[in-house]
Amino acid sequence: MAKTTPFDEHVSRYEDWFEKNKFAFESEFLAIMGQLPKSNNGIEIGVGSGRFAIPLGIKVGVDPSTKMGETAKKKGIEVIDAVAENLPFYDSKFDFALMVTTICFVDDIEAAFEEAYRVLKPGGFLIIGFVDRKSPVGILYQQHKKESVFYRIATFYTVDEVVFNLKKAGFKSFNFTQTIFHNLAEIKDIEQVKEGYGEGSFVVIRAAK
Repeated sequence: MAKTTPFDEHVSRYEDWFEKNKFAFESEFLAIMGQLPKSNNGIEIGVGSGRFAIPLGIKVGVDPSTKMGETAKKKGIEVIDAVAENLPFYDSKFDFALMVTTICFVDDIEAAFEEAYRVLKPGGFLIIGFVDRKSPVGILYQQHKKESVFYRIATFYTVDEVVFNLKKAGFKSFNFTQTIFHNLAEIKDIEQVKEGYGEGSFVVIRAAK
């Protein structure tokens, strides 16, 4: 069952996070933008309120949260009510698919990756941005899970676990970048984006079909 309740009930709190942590958001945005292929034929899976889709030029998104979908629609995104594990698109439709902090809220990560693989064209890319479970921010989030209306229902993954499931779905040719090298409260400027993973708390993986 889709984990939509916190997102339906706390839209303003979700939006406030981006305002309070604008440098963290901009850092994550730059890390994702650096991995995105130059194409207008993409989709964001778990589009939320459209925070990433709009500046990235992504026009179509799916999200099971009604309230989040309404917010994104007001910003000009075409939002379809659907879950990552059952995408309402035909095979080989998109050049790329984006998932930002989405995998920790899906019910079945294997099925979500299989669906992303299905709707991508041959040679297409899945780009995933997420908080590494082993990272400082990932550890902090887990320690305070019960205090967060969003992360109390989340399942955090390590990079190795994500790659394992991507390979299982058929993905290959992985590229890694990372950012967020301080705890969120300490970030006073845009963080650098570095190749690889293991240092930054926010990791972006690009995988090819």
